[in-house]
Amino acid sequence: MPDSLLIIEDERLLGTELQRHYHRKGWDVAHVETLRGAERFLRRGEPEPFVVLSDMNLPDGNALDLLERLRADSRYTCEWIFLTGYGEVPDSVRALRLGAYDFLTKPCEQDRLDLVVAGAVRSAKAQQRLHEASSSQVRRYTSDSFLGRSAAARRVRDILEKIAAVPFSALVISGETGTGKGLAARILHYSGRRAEGPLVEINCAALPRELLESELFGHEQGAFTGAKGRHRGLMEQANTGTLFLDEIGELPADLQAKLLTAIEDRAIRRLGGERLIAVDVQIIAASNRNLEESVAKGAFRADLFHRLSVVQLELPALRERKEDLEDLVPVFVSEYNAKAAKQVRSVPGTAWSAMKQHSWPGNVRELRNVIERCVLFSSGVDLPVDWLQLSASPALEGAPVNVATEGDRLHLPLDGSMRLEDMDRYIIETTLKRHGYNVTAAARALGTTRNTLRYRIQKYGLQSH
Repeated sequence: MPDSLLIIEDERLLGTELQRHYHRKGWDVAHVETLRGAERFLRRGEPEPFVVLSDMNLPDGNALDLLERLRADSRYTCEWIFLTGYGEVPDSVRALRLGAYDFLTKPCEQDRLDLVVAGAVRSAKAQQRLHEASSSQVRRYTSDSFLGRSAAARRVRDILEKIAAVPFSALVISGETGTGKGLAARILHYSGRRAEGPLVEINCAALPRELLESELFGHEQGAFTGAKGRHRGLMEQANTGTLFLDEIGELPADLQAKLLTAIEDRAIRRLGGERLIAVDVQIIAASNRNLEESVAKGAFRADLFHRLSVVQLELPALRERKEDLEDLVPVFVSEYNAKAAKQVRSVPGTAWSAMKQHSWPGNVRELRNVIERCVLFSSGVDLPVDWLQLSASPALEGAPVNVATEGDRLHLPLDGSMRLEDMDRYIIETTLKRHGYNVTAAARALGTTRNTLRYRIQKYGLQSH
């Protein structure tokens, strides 16, 4: 499909000459002489041109007025280039404020105009791809994406719809690991008023403190050893959109203070930087901890908690809404059928019984993993009950019979009798016991960071003594 261009020019000779020039270059070119004709062309539903090349002053008005009307509708992503014989400063300032790609004074050399138009079409195509991706996410993440027929699930959907309809500045989503906090955050972003803006996510437990500060606020070249260039932080990248801070309870105390200042001032300063950078960001924070208890214990700043908890949303555990299994399981089966080219069509009664008796300590995430395993190892149309593997105790009171320990070595079974998650839990629990529940020593022995290990301890309910 050829690149498309709309020329708005009341000087018929110039308009025709430009149309002929770009047509020879393989463009699909339309030429109109009035703003009324241009607006009718742009709004009649045909494919939008990538670039609009327009005279500034036309017989029926100023082209900037048309651009302003169209910019109010997010469907229009074409780039505008203005040509004017006057070159008035107020018009050029207004054009750039409205997002025009460029503002050129007549007469303009054709070679220069060609370069500007080529750059504008590249920008327009990038904007169109972003718009299409955003629209796809908007369709995917609605309140109905939170599945379930239970009263608890209906209540969550109702709250999500109400929150998404208002311009909140910050909120806290709480709930156990695997209850769908990330899904809720995406629903709130893509169903809300910032859906056209970016959604930037970070897990505060996944990075050591030194990297976390740089990731959140960015850094300038030379700010620290290894900072070879400027880096835009996630708060800056999320400008006009949403920043999702998962596991915010793991954020170190000094970064909590810096985050609070950035939220209050609506501005950040990169590491090693001198100037403040304004940011317009909606904050969604999530935690599987009870942040109010953390505040009471002094582990989380009270002022940051109160600033974030403009709205609070608590997600129910799966064990509290087991009737929702009948909605969740078929969806996951279909998803993994498509990914693995399998043909699972039915779930035996024994499988339903086992799933409804299970306590689901890992919640919906655990259910998804269980269904993925069953579908991957299926050999027919029935979900294989043997691969559910739901009999293991979530607390792992002691070592399973087929686990052996020799000095600093653990021997774990690979015969399907022990789940991967249980292996992970058992390795961490054993290491913690060997090091007297010293998290730093255990993290060193496992070759991981303290933040990552703390996240796992919280996830598996392994209490340090």
